Amino acid sequence: MAATIVEKIFSKKCGREIRAGEVVMAPLDGAMIHDITGPLAIQKFYEMGGKKVFDPKRVIMLFDHQIPADSIEAANNHVYMRKFAFEQDIHNYDINEGVCHQVTIEKGRAAPGEIVVGADSHTCMYGAAGAFATGIGSTDMGFALKFGALYFKVPETIRAEVSGKFPRRVGAKDLILAIAHDIGADGATYKAIEFTGKTVRKLDMAGRMTLCNMAIEMGGKAGIVAPDKVTWEYMKGRRKMKPFELDSDPDATFAEKRSYDVSDLEPQVAVPHNVDTGVPVSKVAGTHVHQVFIGSCTNGRFEDLKEAAEVLGKKKFSPKIRTIIIPASRDEYLKTLKAGLIEKFVKAGALVEAPCCGPCMGGAFGLIAPGEVSLSTSNRNFKGRQGSTDGKVYLCSPATAAASAITGEITDPREV
Repeated sequence: MAATIVEKIFSKKCGREIRAGEVVMAPLDGAMIHDITGPLAIQKFYEMGGKKVFDPKRVIMLFDHQIPADSIEAANNHVYMRKFAFEQDIHNYDINEGVCHQVTIEKGRAAPGEIVVGADSHTCMYGAAGAFATGIGSTDMGFALKFGALYFKVPETIRAEVSGKFPRRVGAKDLILAIAHDIGADGATYKAIEFTGKTVRKLDMAGRMTLCNMAIEMGGKAGIVAPDKVTWEYMKGRRKMKPFELDSDPDATFAEKRSYDVSDLEPQVAVPHNVDTGVPVSKVAGTHVHQVFIGSCTNGRFEDLKEAAEVLGKKKFSPKIRTIIIPASRDEYLKTLKAGLIEKFVKAGALVEAPCCGPCMGGAFGLIAPGEVSLSTSNRNFKGRQGSTDGKVYLCSPATAAASAITGEITDPREV
């Protein structure tokens, strides 16, 4: 019987044919916790009578939201989780590797056909590796840590087919902002979004991660891309797996099918205070900004930083604003460093930080004051997301962010 990728993953894991809408208890291939949600998940584990986690090798632990510890409370959380890792024999990446979602994929902790959960909403990014990945609450994570399985209502799938060639300085971030505008902030609630089509297949892993990362911004339970040559090439050296086929059947039942052509897509900017408010950059060009942030699990990879550097060229960032650049992981930082881009950014006037979430959630550093405007390559622009509730956050691509950091106002990257 014809099935979607998601249905096939659950069917294989559960050992029987599964269809969207069914509620199943499914085994987990991985469970990720970080420094913000981890302590509560661990508490719930103990409250449920947990003694030993289901499999320490399948628990992914790292700190990224408040690192290095920026408060006594954050430091206490780190100590609590370190003790748990030692007690449970869990490998803890600690503060050393970067943003949880980037690290999980690049360390091979999420792979095609797997079910991985994380106590963070953007866990859906692992769908770029062909996994069913979704964010869960701390109570569910406590259960997952104890039992290694979790109840799921298998989601229906929205198939988003993308065609066309990206115009100059337009890419995956512009596409996902346009898709979010089309589907709406709750248009994919508890559904999986399958990104497919010739354009998606030509995307590198960095672009696919950007798409899947923001599935949650439409209410999606998961985002996913069928594994192909790009996926399996990326997995080499990360996981010992023989490539296999995993794709939705052409006659599978989808909740919706939507088509997008990027041929005439303009750079997009999501205006405050929702992600589905994307407009062409020309609509907001000239808006003064106080801070530009290039980074996060959405757009902190080498490919993103390289794009920003290409826009920068031999220019300087405006001294009238703050430009903060943060690679998503140690690996991405080293790639950027070896390419000479860190020096380039610093000399141009940017503050380059060690791999972490940074300003993204407004919980550590890089906060904006009342009345200030942040232009960010991250994934959310909710009121108060990056500091004051009286501030404003606009979302954009690395190219648009770099162009705007040069001029000090929202700028079309094609004009720089």
